[in-house]
Amino acid sequence: MALEIIIGNHQEAIDIPVSWLTALEDVGIEAAAMALEVSLDEGNSLRHLATLEVALVDDETSERVHMDFMQIEGPTDVITFHHGEIVIGTEVAKRQAEEYGEPFGREILRYFVHGLLHLAGHEDADEADQKAMEVAQERIIEVLWNEGLSEKLVP
Repeated sequence: MALEIIIGNHQEAIDIPVSWLTALEDVGIEAAAMALEVSLDEGNSLRHLATLEVALVDDETSERVHMDFMQIEGPTDVITFHHGEIVIGTEVAKRQAEEYGEPFGREILRYFVHGLLHLAGHEDADEADQKAMEVAQERIIEVLWNEGLSEKLVP
């Protein structure tokens, strides 16, 4: 897979170590390949991208993007654009990680994988699709986390 993955931290609300960005870029190709294995559409965006940009943003930016592109108020966890961009809300990830007792780094990984699955053709608008996407997502996270990412995504 000839995909370049660029992950940038575009917020200052929450400290994100540079090593996390590198670790996510390093596993990105494997994560993308795993998403393609469970893709639902042969013509999906992920299969045809040369570059994928992932932007970590604060609540203010997340809310603005959410409203501008989806006409929904409030910050969100992840927004995926099929031209090759994933926007991850770090403050949302921090709150969700605390609420569910998950490591913060794993929650960021979850949103990254979720975005990859959207690019691979998965949707989560209805309950059945959401459940299928969640199963695929959690399998990918489990594999990556257990392959050593858990040690790299710790504060």
